[in-house]
Amino acid sequence: MYKAKVNVTLRKSILDPKGKAAHHALQNLGLNEVGDVRIGKFIELDIEAGSEKEAKEIADSACTQLLANEVMEDYKITIEENS
Repeated sequence: MYKAKVNVTLRKSILDPKGKAAHHALQNLGLNEVGDVRIGKFIELDIEAGSEKEAKEIADSACTQLLANEVMEDYKITIEENS
């Protein structure tokens, strides 16, 4: 059993209104050291697979078919072995 951790974020070329609002709110709180804020989503998948490579392929397929909009979003997959 493997755990896939997927981070999905808007591409840099896509305006992130939630990130802009959070950045503005952080500045209002006096946290002017924060430069840019991008907001995305984090997804965990438990995957039954014979190898880490197979688990990554399954997670990638899940992302391309449903979890991420490849026109607007990028995603990064990390695979961990579940005990």
